[in-house]
Amino acid sequence: MKSVTQFENKKVLVLGLAKSGEAAARLLAKLGAIVTVNDGKPFEENPSAQALLEEGIKVVCGGHPLELLDENFELMVKNPGIRYDNSMVARALEKGIPVWTEVARALEKGIPVWTEVELAYLVSEAPIIGITGSNGKTTTTTMIADVLNHGGKSGVLSGNIGFPASEVAQSVTAQDTLVMELSSFQLMGIDSFHPHIAVITNLMPTHIDYHGSFEEYVAAKWNIQNQMTADDFVVLNFNQDLAKELATQTKAQVVPFSTVEKVNGAYLENGGLYFKGELVMQADEIGVPGSHNVENALATIAVAKLSGISNQAIKETLASFGGVKHRLQFVDTIDEVKFYNDSKSTNILATQKALSGFDNSKVILIAGGLDRGNEFDELIPDITGLKKMVILGESAPRVKRAADKAGVTYLDAKDVADATRIAFDQASAGDVVLLSPANASWDMYKNFEVRGDEFITTVEQLKG
Repeated sequence: MKSVTQFENKKVLVLGLAKSGEAAARLLAKLGAIVTVNDGKPFEENPSAQALLEEGIKVVCGGHPLELLDENFELMVKNPGIRYDNSMVARALEKGIPVWTEVARALEKGIPVWTEVELAYLVSEAPIIGITGSNGKTTTTTMIADVLNHGGKSGVLSGNIGFPASEVAQSVTAQDTLVMELSSFQLMGIDSFHPHIAVITNLMPTHIDYHGSFEEYVAAKWNIQNQMTADDFVVLNFNQDLAKELATQTKAQVVPFSTVEKVNGAYLENGGLYFKGELVMQADEIGVPGSHNVENALATIAVAKLSGISNQAIKETLASFGGVKHRLQFVDTIDEVKFYNDSKSTNILATQKALSGFDNSKVILIAGGLDRGNEFDELIPDITGLKKMVILGESAPRVKRAADKAGVTYLDAKDVADATRIAFDQASAGDVVLLSPANASWDMYKNFEVRGDEFITTVEQLKG
């Protein structure tokens, strides 16, 4: 870990706990800061706050008193999910949602507001490969780390993938590479953050409720290259005209990838995956299905070649890649029926991508979840021809309307376990049961992981 003195005896407020907040608080205390942690969960129900208090860190729990901001803090490190503005306060109060006014107040006072990935950059001895985008971040991040490790380098996973960057960054050395998944929320809270290689998998209209507009969302993602120079590389998806526009707005060297045209980077041509004219492997050798995984593999190839990894190591890694848990994860085969867990597909685009890897006539799709008020007409071309759908959740009436328009028959289910059993009953040898909900999970489950785990457990029970 780098020796950093800029936080010594400075008052820092860590807003919101969870894994990243807890890691940031500990790191700041280690760096000599006078840390206060503020979390909405009551202290008696908050083991993280209890542990931090035992370590001598001040904690304020059970609410978010605005008078905290009168304590002359010089920095705020916030949980990425907390909004920067106060524009949603009235609506949030009406719905009983916790209101985070401290961030707006801090900004009014001129207090810098960071996310913990900025801390990670400041203390990391390792160079950083940062991966962001609307879809494919986790898969691409995992692919890149796997390729680096198989190719004789040390790729260490961190960031939005479930390993707090400010915790991981403390233990890496200059011989390692931090492979960091980054959300738009995290990238709004950076200042000097400087990856050597940045990847943007794609940019689609998501999280607009947080950012306010697609333009603001793109701007947040584009922060990833703010500090990059001509010695750095930004890997962009040239399937999108937007990426081509952004390519003109960076000091970094642009390395494109594309499945639709030959580019000066990584591309698909006649079924082969190439890097600057050199064949690396065949697309059908990738270990996970779907056109989106061809894009993820091309982004990975670009990073791997920039990092000096051999074609053989790239091919071996991507051919054996089994996917990421909850992202088009192959679970098992029962009576020649294959089960795939794609619980992380919480929006229409992700489910469209998942379906692209299969023959619809052999797919029984489990879909539905949190009702966000949107219809599913965009999904109609992608579900047309499905063998069957099993539909659940708050959004079921809307998903059923799309199924009716697509001419797909469907059955109702009360939850994922029920849906999985129903789907298996409907399946024949050679079919695929695919959980790809196209909806968030919060109407029934704490998160998409819990939803996916229920699918996996049910498959195990069916096999048993």
